[in-house]
Amino acid sequence: MKLVLFDIDGTLVPGASSEARFARYLWRHGELGVRQLLAFAWFCVRYLPRYGRHVLQKNKAYLSGHGKRHIQSLARAFVADELMPALYAPVVERLRAHQAAGDRVALLSGTPQFIADALAEALDVDHAFAALCNSRGMRYTARPPQRHPYGPTKIDAAHALAAAAGLPLSEAIAFGDSINDAYLFRVVGEAVAVQPDRRLSAAADGAGWEVILDRVDSA
Repeated sequence: MKLVLFDIDGTLVPGASSEARFARYLWRHGELGVRQLLAFAWFCVRYLPRYGRHVLQKNKAYLSGHGKRHIQSLARAFVADELMPALYAPVVERLRAHQAAGDRVALLSGTPQFIADALAEALDVDHAFAALCNSRGMRYTARPPQRHPYGPTKIDAAHALAAAAGLPLSEAIAFGDSINDAYLFRVVGEAVAVQPDRRLSAAADGAGWEVILDRVDSA
């Protein structure tokens, strides 16, 4: 039995990120108003000096004022209606194979926890570790997330998941698509680069990591 860690955006979900898709879903369903749009814009202005080019990744202010249970309910509907049909089939097949083999599968992502939880439930995955959006009581605020696994901080999250599973991280398998996943790749036993960006592709060539690319049908 091994711990197997799956990134979500760019790995299980190709193209636009799960969070960007969810924001559009909220907009189409009339869940984003003036309050949320102003909060989102102000976050960019206020926190640009702190986060620089990563400010949009940290910006969860579009949730400001929404109840947590309401957003969780919307996330479950969004995952069922829009995200599950969009998943990258080769990676889903690998996830199912690890489940069938009895491995401990977990989702590890910078997407909001409510999206990761809904996707984990839909995929019958027991564990998800993702971004915790800031909240006060039962409502979301416009402040930065309390937790945001990204780049090197994914290592801390992976250690927590390994400890919870009682399995060594050094023997784990990790799936990811970005050069930012290379931090995690270097501390696990096996790494799989999924449709990797240019820098991760070069790193995978040098390290001998497995690469999954789009299937090409033979003529």
